[in-house]
Amino acid sequence: MWERLKALIVKELLASARDPQTRWVVLFSPPFLLLIYAFAITQEVKNVSIAVYNQDVGIESRELISRFEGSSTFENIIYLDSMQAISRAIDSKQAIMAVHIRADFSRRLAGGRPADVQLIVDGRRSNAAQIVQGYATQIVADYNAALAREGLPPPPTAVIARAWFNPNFEPLWFAVPALFAVLTAVVGFMVSALTVARERELGTFEQLLVSPLQPVEIMVGKTLPALIIATASATAMLALGWLVLGVPFRGSLILLYGSMIVFLTSIIGIGLFISSLASNQQQAVIGLFIYMMPAVLLSGYATPIENMPDWLQWFTETNPITHFIFICKGVFMKDIPATVIFAHTWPMALIAMFTLSAGAWLFRRRLA
Repeated sequence: MWERLKALIVKELLASARDPQTRWVVLFSPPFLLLIYAFAITQEVKNVSIAVYNQDVGIESRELISRFEGSSTFENIIYLDSMQAISRAIDSKQAIMAVHIRADFSRRLAGGRPADVQLIVDGRRSNAAQIVQGYATQIVADYNAALAREGLPPPPTAVIARAWFNPNFEPLWFAVPALFAVLTAVVGFMVSALTVARERELGTFEQLLVSPLQPVEIMVGKTLPALIIATASATAMLALGWLVLGVPFRGSLILLYGSMIVFLTSIIGIGLFISSLASNQQQAVIGLFIYMMPAVLLSGYATPIENMPDWLQWFTETNPITHFIFICKGVFMKDIPATVIFAHTWPMALIAMFTLSAGAWLFRRRLA
């Protein structure tokens, strides 16, 4: 049996290595996509345009506006001359936010009374608008603190924030661990989902059927090469994120690889199940994307799981990508203990047992 498995594993590895499309999709594209997406997919908002409508002629309003001009977040500041111009700037998307300073701003400050600053944001871009509003609120808070130091009425109690694990809010530190998990899943899906379908499309599937290999041996021989290839691709992405992009790696490398093997086993089981249903590679790719889209969206990669309904949060526990993203963020950003990793690894092990069993059952049924 071991000789038969060895021959099938070598055959699968050689077939993947000799196929130009497989080499690009599996070995070279994931690190390239990690490099591109790490800079493109980020929650950071910068280089945006804002509008300013200043009805005040005092020096205090000019001082506040100069703080917006000196911020690296706002690339372009559009100066308006009427309230109607604010509507036009927001409606045409020339500015994501408008700052309105009323005519009595400086006079109210000089008299020791509160002076309002109105922020009008574009709700069509809700996420970016909330972030820009936070930046503007911080600028106004810093301005209030400066006024307090000059002997004017003090601002409300100041809030001093301290961020753990990512003190400078580096967007790469946040994006790379989650991208690493998602792209590792994509590689595992692609290799396993195409393996049986490729055999049927090339006409070599019948040769496997007349060989001495048993159905279980064929499943194992398809699983191990996919696991080896996906692990190699993940290693390349890990080295790129750690050594090239400078994302810290504070956890245990052994624990990461141990959980990654369990994770890839569950992913490969799903891919083999899809591949057993498909008659050709095109159908396998379509089935892959039908599963991948909801799996990634429900993994917590794009939106926090805590924001989802309770019943949907329970459903995400059956998604292996959800557990591996949590492990990757913990291993990269902080040294999470082995008990926490195990708490997210054993659900993936159960998923792997179920998916591989389902794939083997369907594979034997298709053989019959």
